[in-house]
Amino acid sequence: MAPKLQPGEQILYEGHPSWRAILDFYIKGIVATAVLALAVGFISGLGEGGADSGLVTVVALVGVALTILIGFIRRVATSYTITDRRLHIKRGIVSRTIQETRLERVQNVNYNQSVLQRMLQVGDVDFDTAAGDDYNFVFAGVGDPADVVHMVDKATTRGTTVGLGDERAAEPERR
Repeated sequence: MAPKLQPGEQILYEGHPSWRAILDFYIKGIVATAVLALAVGFISGLGEGGADSGLVTVVALVGVALTILIGFIRRVATSYTITDRRLHIKRGIVSRTIQETRLERVQNVNYNQSVLQRMLQVGDVDFDTAAGDDYNFVFAGVGDPADVVHMVDKATTRGTTVGLGDERAAEPERR
């Protein structure tokens, strides 16, 4: 869901974290589920009759289902928007956190990719704003982070071409 736009404001980019960025969460969740299922199997097998395979199966299925559901909700409940005037991050469904900054406050745009993120073609775009280090403004896990950096560069360049309400600044000089 995009933020309420001001008159004349246009959306340049709208997206969510890439599904590929959630893969490490899924892997960790499935490994934790396997460990938990093995522990339940071991504990239930201590008595006579061996491990309760039905209980182990239920624990494994519930663990995998919860991991997939939580990962999906985390991805869908986070949205990123770049307009020609501002950056907007929305997180959450029930409780909501919204971060927003005007493009003129953006001082630097960097993106980071770990080795796994490079293989998955995702990354984290970090915006340094005039608010300083206390304000963490990051588009985490976006697909093609270089494209997001390009969109912000395009928006900030467009904003500096035209001065405050002076549309003549964008027109070529006539002689």
